[in-house]
Amino acid sequence: MNSNSVLRIRLIVIGICCCALIIIGKLYWVQIVQGEVYSEKADRQYVRPAVSNFDRGSIFFTSKDGIKVAAATVKDGYTLSISPKLIKDPINVYEALSQYLKLDKDSFIDKASKEGDSYEEIQKRMDRTVGQSIAALKIPGVDVQKESWRIYPGDSLAAQTIGIIGLDKQNKLAGRYGLESFYEDLLTRTTLSSNVNFFAELFSGIKKSVFDGDSRGGDVQITIEPTVESYLEKTLVDTKKKWNSDSIGGIIMDPKTGEIYAMSQLPTFNPNDLSNIKDVGIFSNSLVEDSYEMGSIIKPLTMAAGIDSGAITAKSTYKDEGFLTLSGRKISNYDGKARGVIPMQEILSQSLNVGVAYIVSKMGSGNFSEYFLKFGFGEKTGIDQPNEQKGLVKNLVTQRDVEVATASYGQGIAMTPIQTIRGLSVLANGGMLVTPHMAKTIEYTDGTSQAAEFPEPIRVLKKETVDDVTNMLIKVVDTALKQGDVKMEHYSIAAKTGTAQIADPVNGGYYDDRYLHSFFGYFPAYNPKFIVFLYHVHPKGAEFASETLTDPFIQLAKLLINYYEIPPDR
Repeated sequence: MNSNSVLRIRLIVIGICCCALIIIGKLYWVQIVQGEVYSEKADRQYVRPAVSNFDRGSIFFTSKDGIKVAAATVKDGYTLSISPKLIKDPINVYEALSQYLKLDKDSFIDKASKEGDSYEEIQKRMDRTVGQSIAALKIPGVDVQKESWRIYPGDSLAAQTIGIIGLDKQNKLAGRYGLESFYEDLLTRTTLSSNVNFFAELFSGIKKSVFDGDSRGGDVQITIEPTVESYLEKTLVDTKKKWNSDSIGGIIMDPKTGEIYAMSQLPTFNPNDLSNIKDVGIFSNSLVEDSYEMGSIIKPLTMAAGIDSGAITAKSTYKDEGFLTLSGRKISNYDGKARGVIPMQEILSQSLNVGVAYIVSKMGSGNFSEYFLKFGFGEKTGIDQPNEQKGLVKNLVTQRDVEVATASYGQGIAMTPIQTIRGLSVLANGGMLVTPHMAKTIEYTDGTSQAAEFPEPIRVLKKETVDDVTNMLIKVVDTALKQGDVKMEHYSIAAKTGTAQIADPVNGGYYDDRYLHSFFGYFPAYNPKFIVFLYHVHPKGAEFASETLTDPFIQLAKLLINYYEIPPDR
């Protein structure tokens, strides 16, 4: 081959490459840069706009037998539309469609009679059977289009925990609140229109592969047990109704693993129907986003810190004079009465503020604060929910004796409910700080799956310490709580109530007649399967949590014991 031939071949190849680059560049400009503009122009030329096929990963509850139960998934159906300019007899069309749908006659006739109009939407989210039946009629001017949408089969079941989807800043449907938001990257899918843009998909795929790493979508199976969740929600509804609480919430968790069986709050909502929502604050999960002064349920942790540090033992005694003064401020027992020389057990059985303040004085403020910070107060738990807050524990950091003393009985520091149950779980699991979580298994679209991973538990108390405190809390239930009337003969239960004054944000200080009631307990106490935490804000008609939350807790305990067929432990 001579040099002229080689040169011609090279010029031809270069020319072909240049033409290909020009074509690709033009396609990129038309389909990517100006894609939306041309798409809108095309939509205006057709009877109906281009319809997107919505897709998204699912969220599944897990039954006690390991069976997946849909919590959030995608449903397929149809949208009904008409082209009025193709309809000759609106009344006949209305009568034909009325066999399958409940339509407002006047509204339909009005839409169907618009001369020259090419598109009117009649009804969205029709059942698949109804849509196919209407399509089979083949009525001129009547169009049935495939549609997909998000549904929540349990309606309001675990609503704040599951979350919702909504339009984001780019006007695209995305997870908002709850697990829908937290696992957005996993659940999101590429939404394909009926006329797929090949080059858009190509460039999008390159971007994801090169810049975003693993772009696999998938489903998430969570630890929430639907029957247990419904038990908890019914209990909360009944309790709120009885005591007219401003708000109420509860969590049921495995204290050893951090797996959450149930998590709920009131008021709540139905994510399938948001039409009547007036305050978007209802979508937020107060159990991870709001902080409260929890009151006396914190006292067992103070007792544990005192025993673990060596400042006291479970059999120590002290002289209770009914009050003490620190930095010019008086700290009193709930009734102001002195008890004289009494054992540590009575601090928990009678819920004595002066008693836990005494423990702090023996430990030293710095040592006490260090223990409480180890319990996870003042830090996020790592739960798989968005917008988790750290709580307010400034009084632990200042280490002023009066502020630390009030912290010892749950006032002056504020924790989220999830922080609270996490901290209290160290008493139920041998002294380990766990990570509360809901994800159980991630199932990817490529057919692979993996167990959800969370940090390993951290030891914060000696096992001997929590054994001592557990025995004390069992005695609280057996002898002190409702004078021992709620004792279960064949099951050991460790529990404690809490009654905290509510801060007055306007006048400062605390309200004289408003309280937050809380309750926690774990069982069977010697080898706990569950830890339960309940609280409600400003219940009416009762001052102490033992009056309002003991029965709901015992009811839940019995339901869980029976449902899981837990064998007796004593």
